[in-house]
Amino acid sequence: MFVSFFPQPKVFFSSAIVWSIVVVLFWFFGGEQLGATFGLPPATPGSPPIIGISVFWSKPYLWFYAYFICAILIFYAFWALYRPHPWQNWSILGSAFILFTTNFSVQVSVELNEWRGPFFDMIQKALTPPAGRVTQGELFHGIWVFLTIAFLAIAVFVAQSFFISHYIFRWRTAMNDFYVSNWSRLRHIEGASQRVQEDTMRFSSSVEDLGTSFMQSVMTLIAFLPLLAQLSHHVTSMPFMGPIPDSLVIAAILWSLFGTVLLAGVGIKLPGIEFRNQRVEAAYRKELVYGEDHEDRAQPPTLAALFNNVRRSYFLLYFHYAYFNVARMFYIQADAVFVYVIMTPTIAAGHITFGILQQIIAAFSQVSSSFQYLVNSWPDIVSLMSIYKRLRAFEATLGGGKLPELDIRYMQRSADDPDPA
Repeated sequence: MFVSFFPQPKVFFSSAIVWSIVVVLFWFFGGEQLGATFGLPPATPGSPPIIGISVFWSKPYLWFYAYFICAILIFYAFWALYRPHPWQNWSILGSAFILFTTNFSVQVSVELNEWRGPFFDMIQKALTPPAGRVTQGELFHGIWVFLTIAFLAIAVFVAQSFFISHYIFRWRTAMNDFYVSNWSRLRHIEGASQRVQEDTMRFSSSVEDLGTSFMQSVMTLIAFLPLLAQLSHHVTSMPFMGPIPDSLVIAAILWSLFGTVLLAGVGIKLPGIEFRNQRVEAAYRKELVYGEDHEDRAQPPTLAALFNNVRRSYFLLYFHYAYFNVARMFYIQADAVFVYVIMTPTIAAGHITFGILQQIIAAFSQVSSSFQYLVNSWPDIVSLMSIYKRLRAFEATLGGGKLPELDIRYMQRSADDPDPA
């Protein structure tokens, strides 16, 4: 699954994590200020923020781009020399591009949050008598600033989505070539054709989606947690608890932790059921394919028994998803109003402006959704785990390891038992 696309995967991913930590720590402990040596100094403390699209080609941003590119090239050069791989351009440089555009999207969100403060304060000023304190030109200018940032976000999203589509197919190609070259050792495994033709695409797509969303969550936390801590100074009191330092940060962490534990517990059975569902579907499909070439296969009693397994598996899956969705939707709906609940004493006291309220709501939403990575991604994680279990039989066969228990049972019973589970 990974060795076909990444050089020496275990060492590669470990080194990527270590190198990322080193690069990030160096940035925060001197690397950011190092840009002044090259005429690209960081923003002066206390200076007003740049609101608008021009912030993305300001000197601090230009230095960050240069720093990121240097870090990636050093990492790429090491692996190109240490362990050359035919897919290293896509697996290393391609992953770096996805990482960069993901971080850029987070910075766009930060800039939009900066825009919200003065714009909604201007709205509040315009709606408060006497009239005429805000001109139409000022309002149109604020809207235009938003549109320029939004257009940039759209352009980055389209470019990233296009690139990711090719990235995923390259990964699928690498897995396909690897498995096809070992087809003689893999063909006896149940549903081998489906695993090569379909599961490789689903696996690469799922890993990329989950990996990108995970990195976006981490980057969002890095960008928005300090902002949320700063905005916590505007919160005078918490319901039933009174004043608490960094109240918004604490509330976001506790609320997200509650949702993660809740849904992880409620949905703990789903991966195994999803795996069984794919297995019975594969068995039914395989019998139909045999029936196209052999008259003695795909007989009505056999097909009826196999389809009955499919029906039972789906009905079981529907039942477990029913109570899972109840818990998930309950949490999502409660999440929509949770920030207003904790802000009630501050809003009632009138201690913040409309612009600051909008910034708090947006920042809290970004932080809480990042902490809720498992909540938002659980259905995709369930699907990925079931796909991983299917492809793991290939890995065990090629690596000389033990097949998963379900594959062993299938091979022992497939000759005389239509139920593969």
